[in-house]
Amino acid sequence: MRFEHLVEINDPANPTLEPLTADQLWQGLVLRAESPELFMLGLDRAEIVERGDGWIERVLHFGKAHVRDRVVYEPRRSVRYESAATAEHAGGTLTMSVETPTSAALLVRFVYETTMPNVDESGDGRYAEIVKSAYHEADLDTVRKIREIAVTGRLG
Repeated sequence: MRFEHLVEINDPANPTLEPLTADQLWQGLVLRAESPELFMLGLDRAEIVERGDGWIERVLHFGKAHVRDRVVYEPRRSVRYESAATAEHAGGTLTMSVETPTSAALLVRFVYETTMPNVDESGDGRYAEIVKSAYHEADLDTVRKIREIAVTGRLG
């Protein structure tokens, strides 16, 4: 299954929305990878088990289920999560890309590519649509959380 959508970060038409800088957004996306417990419900703990130039490997613990993934950074451009399919996890990639189509616009493009089919054996796509909706809500929550953290001054 492939699912892609954009989240607008700054809306000049909404004066009640405190704008984020591209740097704050980037730091927030990195924080999501480095401290996922701040962003993911149901996550018991996370361990960074290896670190290299522009990447980390983590183990995420959800009760008895464990997901190992690799997070690859393209500085100030994208954060890509890569995980292999296991009995506990569908596997795939999630890429969060920062886009600035104009000087006033700041967006994040979320692209999911998973091993999950778009339809089940009977041709029913409702489950995939539920998963896509959950992904979309989780991404909106990520942006909300980055905003909350930015207000504290933690993101510069």
